[in-house]
Amino acid sequence: MYLTFKRMFVATISAVVLTGSAVSARAAEKKEKSPTTESKDAKKTGQKVDMKVTDKGFEPANLTVKKGQPVTLVITRTVEKTCATDIVIDEYGIKTALPLNKPVEVSFTPKKAGELKYGCAMNKMVGGVLTVQ
Repeated sequence: MYLTFKRMFVATISAVVLTGSAVSARAAEKKEKSPTTESKDAKKTGQKVDMKVTDKGFEPANLTVKKGQPVTLVITRTVEKTCATDIVIDEYGIKTALPLNKPVEVSFTPKKAGELKYGCAMNKMVGGVLTVQ
């Protein structure tokens, strides 16, 4: 009788442990696929936008970014004759040189929604608009 009880006890404990492991594995799987995990990762890495300065100006000139998420503009100036040898974003105190044919990263986090004008150091004669949503 003792042996039967012991076998039942071991079988019950084993079933509980296996069930707990399966539940934990399913929970971990759901967490990996969860949209909130993905959006947290996106917030950490932010938004990266490739831009160029060409004979037409900043391309693309108009962009949409998300409020509260870091933004990195990767800007490559491909023309020598332009006043857009710098990028200026007054609201964030940004004035960064854009050397010819060298990608430059400009990073900031937009804090409020609306239109954010950017452009060259000549009063934004060549520039564009970042729409922050």
